[in-house]
Amino acid sequence: MELILTHLLPLIGAGLVAGFLAGLLGIGGGIVTIPVLVLVYRKVGMPEAWLMHIAIASSLTAIIATNTSSVFAHHRKQGVDWSIVKGWWFVVALGAVLGSFFAKGLKTAELVYFFATLASLVAIKMMLPFDRWKLGSELPSSKARFVAPGLIGFFSAIMGIGGGSFSVPYMTLYSVPIHKAVGTASLIGLVVSVSAGIGYLIGGWGITGLPSGMAGFIHLPSAFTVAIAAVLMAPVGAKVAHMLPRTVLSIVFGIFLVVATIKLVSGI
Repeated sequence: MELILTHLLPLIGAGLVAGFLAGLLGIGGGIVTIPVLVLVYRKVGMPEAWLMHIAIASSLTAIIATNTSSVFAHHRKQGVDWSIVKGWWFVVALGAVLGSFFAKGLKTAELVYFFATLASLVAIKMMLPFDRWKLGSELPSSKARFVAPGLIGFFSAIMGIGGGSFSVPYMTLYSVPIHKAVGTASLIGLVVSVSAGIGYLIGGWGITGLPSGMAGFIHLPSAFTVAIAAVLMAPVGAKVAHMLPRTVLSIVFGIFLVVATIKLVSGI
C-alpha cells in the first residue's frame, strides 16, 4: 500500500501513456510501464534479484486490461481480423508460457540487444517508403505459419510486452493493412499477456522474500493502478489511430520502436 500512496502519480502517468499507445499502435505499453515500475520498485526496496521479473509480470498483468479495452475499441471500427488470431492463438499462448518460464533464470542482456537489433530493422521498414517491400500478398498457410506466432509469444513474454512490436510489422510484411494489423495486434497482445501472466504467476509462487500484495511475480496493487489508468486511455488511442492516414500511422509506429530500442539498450 505504501508503494501506491507514495508513487501514485508516476504509476497513473505510465498507465495513461501505455493505454494511449495500446489503442494507437496495438502494443501493450510494456516499454512505457516497465521502466517506471523498475524505478518505483527500487525506491520502495523490492528484492533486487527479482526486480525485473516483478516489473515484467506486473506490466503484463496491466496489459490484460489495456488490450481488452483496445480490442473492443478497434472491433467497433472493424479493425480486428479475428481469423488471423483464430489461427495463431494457441501457438502464441504456448510461446508466451514457455517464455515466462525461461525468463525466471534469464540474464536478459543478450535478448535486449537482440530485440534492439530487430526493432531497429522494423523501424526502418515502417518509417521509410517501403510500401512495396513485402514478403507475400497474404500470411503463410504452410506448417511454417506457426513459427512466427510462437516466437512472437516467446519473446514478448520475456520482454514484458504485448507483442505488437513484433506482430504489427510481421503482418504488414504480408500485406495486412496497417490499421487492421494494429487492431489485430491488440487481440494478439491479449493472448500474450494472459498466457505469460499465468506463467509468471506460477513461476514466482513460493519464492521467499517478496513483499505483501504479490501473486507469484505479480505485484497486484501497482498492476491494478496502471491497468485502471490505461483502460481509460486505450479507446482514445484507438480513435486517433483510425483518424490518421496509413503513412502517418506507419511513421508513428516506427518512431515508437526507435524510442523503445533506446530505452532497452540504455538498460531500463
